Amino acid sequence: MAGRIPQQFIDDLLARADIVEVINSRVPLKKAGREYKACCPFHGEKTPSFTVSPDKGFYHCFGCGAHGTVIGFLMEFDRLEFVEAIEELAQMLGLEVPREQPGRAQPQSPVAPVYAILAAAAKRYQAALREHPPAVEYLRRRGLSGETARDFGLGYAPAGWDFLLRRLGDTPDGERQLKAAGLILPRDGGGYYDRFRERIMFPIRDSRGRVVGFGGRVLGDGEPKYLNSPETAVFHKGRELYGLYEARQANRRLARILVVEGYMDVASLAEHGVRNAVATLGTATTPEHLRRLFRATPEIVFCFDGDRAGREAAWRALENCLPEMRDGRQVRFLFLPEGEDPDSLVRREGTAGLEQRLTAARPLSDVLLDKLRDGIDLGSIDGRARLAELARPLLAKLPHGVYRELLTERVAEEVRLAPGKLDRLIGEAAAQRPRAPAPPRGEPQRPRLMRRAIQLLLHYPLIGAGGVPAALQPVSQKGAPLLRELLEITAANPDLKPAGLLERFRGRPEQPHLERLLAEDSLVRDADKAAVEFADCLQRIASSDREARLAALVAKAAEQELSDQEREELRELTRRSASGGR
Repeated sequence: MAGRIPQQFIDDLLARADIVEVINSRVPLKKAGREYKACCPFHGEKTPSFTVSPDKGFYHCFGCGAHGTVIGFLMEFDRLEFVEAIEELAQMLGLEVPREQPGRAQPQSPVAPVYAILAAAAKRYQAALREHPPAVEYLRRRGLSGETARDFGLGYAPAGWDFLLRRLGDTPDGERQLKAAGLILPRDGGGYYDRFRERIMFPIRDSRGRVVGFGGRVLGDGEPKYLNSPETAVFHKGRELYGLYEARQANRRLARILVVEGYMDVASLAEHGVRNAVATLGTATTPEHLRRLFRATPEIVFCFDGDRAGREAAWRALENCLPEMRDGRQVRFLFLPEGEDPDSLVRREGTAGLEQRLTAARPLSDVLLDKLRDGIDLGSIDGRARLAELARPLLAKLPHGVYRELLTERVAEEVRLAPGKLDRLIGEAAAQRPRAPAPPRGEPQRPRLMRRAIQLLLHYPLIGAGGVPAALQPVSQKGAPLLRELLEITAANPDLKPAGLLERFRGRPEQPHLERLLAEDSLVRDADKAAVEFADCLQRIASSDREARLAALVAKAAEQELSDQEREELRELTRRSASGGR
């Protein structure tokens, strides 16, 4: 297995890469002041709203909201995974991608031990599968071969309460990492026990092939049938897709991806040569799922039961798809016959039968219109007005482009209204979406101060070269851990540019939030002015945090006795408050 790409190389690559040159080689750009503009390559438009900032190393479309670094652009435009985008960018610059050598001392990520314990657990489960004939026989009865079990890394969690604990949790560190990975649970009387027992284990891998969690399928008819890993520092159900890594390993250019319900469906389809299926992890399809899928393929086919529950699930998926329907993307729905799932269907009809059904799957536009027409009398003015009213907020979710225009025309035909008139109504629907209330005049709220500090630091990383101020260390309000981490990164890497700082959070839950902040105008055009405002934000954050803690201690003292430590803290906070925080 290839070693990890050093973070320093990724930083250097971003510093050397000219984002304007890279994007211009794919989308012709025109200079517009300090930035460059073009018609967005991710949605159809006539007036350019796609901007590229060489200073930030960042692109943003004001029309559809697409944004990111040069690495993100290659991932989105060329449909590459992260490592492939790094390799492509390095090739453009004539550089060879280095790999860290196993065993060589490297700065360790805070989550590296979690990845390590998950990988070790996967190996233990795989070994246990080979040692438990009933589990192997169960997979054989389900039609899975040893090759498919190997390709998907299937394993088995034996009966008992401490299979992993005895093997990987026999030290305090091991126990701590098992807990962080969600593999053990606390006992009521103290100690821990294994989360997964008597289950076929499906390792869930991220885009780099690292195990981030597990799905466990019970043998027989026990409940719950499927048990997933909990949310952890490396596992987020709303982002990961079971089988996507394996699908990309089988075919780097996926013309279509089939989204099914369960792990076993994915493995069974692969057994029959259908290597482009993925499953969500017991959740509805999220916008992040869709963004990952569309980076890998231009076409998604959702596979649902044909019953009422399946159609409701399809509608939820459809609504989440609407904001992602840029031109060139296609979403279709395959509704299965009653009592069938992809596993049983491919066994009964074979791969050719399934492919025939996939080809006949219904496009999103048809499913949407069927849902809107349901129970409505289109022969009456009232019915047509009702359909138009139901369609308006849905069409308003679509990005501007050809697809939105065509679907608007289709709805306009249904309600016998000129497309231009319907389009105006859709614009009104978009304008009527609830907006976040403006903050009250006067002192900004603490979350606003924290947000502003993070935004300034993203735009001007050099202002964080001094590291984390002592006054910020005890701050516990929302966003403080992220701000401290950003300051630690900028202090250790004073030459880091905005794009490099942003890339440190690729794949983490904070990434979309940080991208939005960098996409916004900082309203400060000078690094010195940014440094002054940033210092003021930090001082006010620390001050407001002290005031909140002081108020909490005063309130507590009014109702109960404070500890000696709390009394001392109260005296110190009262003194600092009286002296203006000094």
